[in-house]
Amino acid sequence: MTTPYWDFPYRIDGSGRTARADEDHHIREMIYQVLFTAAGERVNRPDFGCGLNRMVFMPNSSALATATQYLVQGALTRWLDSVIKVEAVDITSSDSTIVVRVVYSNLSTGQTTVAQFSSAGAR
Repeated sequence: MTTPYWDFPYRIDGSGRTARADEDHHIREMIYQVLFTAAGERVNRPDFGCGLNRMVFMPNSSALATATQYLVQGALTRWLDSVIKVEAVDITSSDSTIVVRVVYSNLSTGQTTVAQFSSAGAR
C-alpha cells in the first residue's frame, strides 16, 4: 500500500518517482514548515508560518523564550489544528540556536509524539 503523502522538500526517489512519506513523517514536515516559514514568504498565504529563524537575532532572554513559545503554539494550532493537538511547546535558546520541542497528538491515531526542531539544523 502506498502512502498518500509527498516527501518534503519535494524530490524524486531512487525509482524515478515522487518520494513519499508516511503520516508521522508528513506531520513532522508540516510542523517544520510552520516553524521555519516567515510571514510573507508564501504568495497565496502571506500570514502562514511563525518565522522562527528571525528570533535567532533577537536578544536572548526569558521574556523572548516565553513570547516565542506562545507564537509557536499559536501558529501550530492555527495551521495544523485539523491534524494535531498541540500538548506542549518548550523553547530553549543558546547563542545563535533555538531549539523547539513540540509535544503533540495525532488526531487520526491519538498517538502522542515528541519532536524537536533546531534553527541550526534548518534546511
